[in-house]
Formats: sequence, C-alpha cells, structure tokens
Amino acid sequence: MPHMADIHAFRAIRYPQKDQSNLVAPPYDILDAPDKAALLKKSDRNIVAIDLPHTPPKEAGPDSAYAAAATTLTNWLKDGTLKQDDKPAIYVYHQHFRVEHRDFIRKMFFARLRLEEFGQGHVFPHEQTFGGPKEDRLKLTRATRCNVSPIFGLYTDPANTIAAILDAAATRDPDVRASLDNVESRLWIVSDQAAIEKVRTMMKDKSIFIADGHHRYGTALNYRKEVAAAKSLAPDDPVNFVLCVFASMEDPGAIIQPTDRVLLDVPDLAAKLEAALADTFNFTHLHSSKPGEGALFAANATQALLPRTSPQAIGLFDGPTGRSSILTPKDPDFLKQLEPSRAPAWRKLSYTILHRYILDEVIIPKLLNGKPPTIHYIRKLEDTVAEAKQHRGLAFLMQPCTMTELREVCTAGELMPQKTTYFYPKLATGLVLNPLD
Repeated sequence: MPHMADIHAFRAIRYPQKDQSNLVAPPYDILDAPDKAALLKKSDRNIVAIDLPHTPPKEAGPDSAYAAAATTLTNWLKDGTLKQDDKPAIYVYHQHFRVEHRDFIRKMFFARLRLEEFGQGHVFPHEQTFGGPKEDRLKLTRATRCNVSPIFGLYTDPANTIAAILDAAATRDPDVRASLDNVESRLWIVSDQAAIEKVRTMMKDKSIFIADGHHRYGTALNYRKEVAAAKSLAPDDPVNFVLCVFASMEDPGAIIQPTDRVLLDVPDLAAKLEAALADTFNFTHLHSSKPGEGALFAANATQALLPRTSPQAIGLFDGPTGRSSILTPKDPDFLKQLEPSRAPAWRKLSYTILHRYILDEVIIPKLLNGKPPTIHYIRKLEDTVAEAKQHRGLAFLMQPCTMTELREVCTAGELMPQKTTYFYPKLATGLVLNPLD
C-alpha cells in the first residue's frame, strides 16, 4: 500500500443534462423524509431516490430499500437518465456562494482516492464516527456497487498551484450547472491526460484531511474488506478507491464555520459556572440587556470579540437574563495537568476545553449532579439566542476552528470533539457517481 495520496481519474456515471438543479441533492445525512419528498417533487429522477433509500438517514433500513435503490440505478442507466462517461476524467468542481454579504468560490475537483487505513499513511480523520450511519452506507454500497456521494478531502497547497492548473479547464463554459439552496455548482470534465498526470503527480506528496464523510470513508474500507475476502483484488480494482472531492486548505473559498452549543433548561447555571471556574478562567462581562431586548445584538458583539480575545476564548449567552460574557482560560494549556499524554494542539482547542473540562469536569459532575444536559448544536447565532431564551438555556458561542488547528490536531493523531467543524457549503450529491465494478 503506497504511503502517498494516490488519486486516479475515472469514468463517472452522470446525468447528461447541462442544468441539473432539479436532479442534485444535499448530502443524505442532513435530509429527512419531508426533504426527500420535496426533492422528488422537483423531479422523480432526483438522485435522492438512490442516495437516501431509507429514513431516518443515519439508521440502517430493510434490505428491500437498498435493493430498490439498486434497481432504480440500473433502470436509469438503461433508459439514459444516467450515463457513464467514455473516457477517464477528473471533474473540476466550483461552488459559488455568499457568506455574510460576501461572494466566494470554492475550487475543488472530483477524483478517486486510494483507500488506506487511518494512521497508516496520508489520510487523516478529524472526528469520531458512529456505527449506525456506516451500516446504512454499507448496505447501499453493496446494493448499488457505487459511491453515490463523495467524501470531502482537504490538502495543503499554499500557492494553490493545483487549482491554477485546473483553472485552465474552467475558462470554458461549464459542462454542468446546478443551483441548490442558494449555492451554484459548476462542473468541468477534464479528460486531458497531460493535465490529469500533472495533478496526480502534484498530489502524491499531499496528506488528505477528511473534512466531511468520515462514515463514507469507513464504509469504503469495510466494503473493500468484504470484497477482498471473496476474491483477489488487483491493485487498481475500483474497490480500492473511494470517490473524493479535493480542496486546498488555502483556497479562499474553503471556509469553516462555528457550531454553537446550547444547554437546555439550566436556568441558574451561568452564575454557578462563573463561581466554579473562577480559579481557572477570566470572565469579561459584556452588554447587559433585559430579556427579549437587545439579546441578539449582545451575542453578536460577543462572538465578534472572541478571535480578538484569544484562540481559546468562548462566549457565553444566558437565555434567562440575556447577559453575555467571554471566558478565557488563564493558562492556554491548563488541560496539560488533566491530559498530559494528549497532543498540545488538541489540548489548546477551544472545543476540547469546553467538552473535556467545562462540561466533563465542572458542569456535569459539580453543577448538575452527574446528569448530562441536553445539548443542541446550532450553526446560526440568531437560532442559538432564540433557543437559549426559549428553553432557559446557557449557550456557548464558539469561534470557527482554523485550518491550522485542524491540520495540527489531525497530524498529531487526535480526533476533535463532535461538531467542531462545519464546512459550508455542503457538497452537492448527484453530479458524479463512482462505479465500483
């Protein structure tokens, strides 16, 4: 097994239409039954018919659901709904989107990535995975013998040289466009052998950090094991690879957004927490407001101040009182006493400090008598504030994890707490499928 990022061109299965807005879908794991119905109302040929055969999405369904998805795929290949490209290609993929009134383009490409076990080469996870979703994806992979949706991999390329090579292809009109949830996807097919080889060569010394799709990567490893147990695999058997979208960490459109935490129904927790953390944290109190008045403004100001305060700074918003504050550890590496064997990059991460110390060592055992609180993970600040007010909760306002933090934690062999990173926008499913036979 080569200890390098080994990427290959492939003959994708695709929709032949240029405008695929009614055919692509968001990732399966953020959809529910009404979402699926809405997508199929746009078109009965929407990829969700194959990619989400069973809801809820993170639980394995009956075998019949996956068999039906495989039948749908076979029928669509027969009737021309889907076609396989004649030549191996890599597929340049741009997403155009807006964040906080600014326009961005995230430049990426699809290719096959050779599988390797985590920790044995150049592919790094960044968060823990759970069994249920892998079982669901394995049943779908067995039935369809395809990667229907990609994993999302990041690599480091400070000069963005790989994107520059692929930009040459993107000067012509895109082969595919698709608008979904205020994000426009554009796809270019690059079958030029010289360009493909250049990109392959440049990717060989790259480490790949999985941004999204840990379950799908784990599924691909499990599927390969199953197939290898039944037959001898040639080195370039498609089962040895997984469909991946690659983006440079330094790409201006590669954005990580924060995910706030709201502890529900803890009306008196804020004052108790400040007293309990007095020895280890500094507290800065900000704008105080009456309940319902100016709370969002105060929370907004708090979150804006976090990166200027410290990489470890965490905002607090108390739903019952509407008060905001910032807490910062007096010693950035104070977790060293608790976790001396863990990597400094992991110990100094604000999300680690929140989960490993504030929750596990203080709130749960000392302030909630050992009973874990209900935690909601929320992306939009206005939703965080509304949730904290409605449920008499305490919200932790988080900074976005940086690419440097992600890279350092991963290369140290550590895993971040759940929902530390939110990569926006999500990749569209259905632009390309990767056949495994």
